[in-house]
Amino acid sequence: MFEIYWTAEAKANFTALKNDRSRIKQYKAVKKAILLLSQNPRHPGLQTHEYSSLTGPGGEKIFEAYAEQNTPAAYRIFWFYGPEKGAITLVAIIPHP
Repeated sequence: MFEIYWTAEAKANFTALKNDRSRIKQYKAVKKAILLLSQNPRHPGLQTHEYSSLTGPGGEKIFEAYAEQNTPAAYRIFWFYGPEKGAITLVAIIPHP
């Protein structure tokens, strides 16, 4: 299992989603995706891939994981490995444009 760390932005994104009653389905999908990330970041359902447009604060590779599929404005989770071995830091949780 990977320990999950949160940036302030990711925590704010998650909290806003949790508090928006009209987005309960999206909240549940994101919550499940974070659980899958903690168990296996390469889980096929997450469709994890490198997101080359961004880097982490220490130059880390940023990855994108799908919380939803085939849905307008489907939610995505951006993350990187670290800050230590066995950890993942969530950077942002946002709907796909």
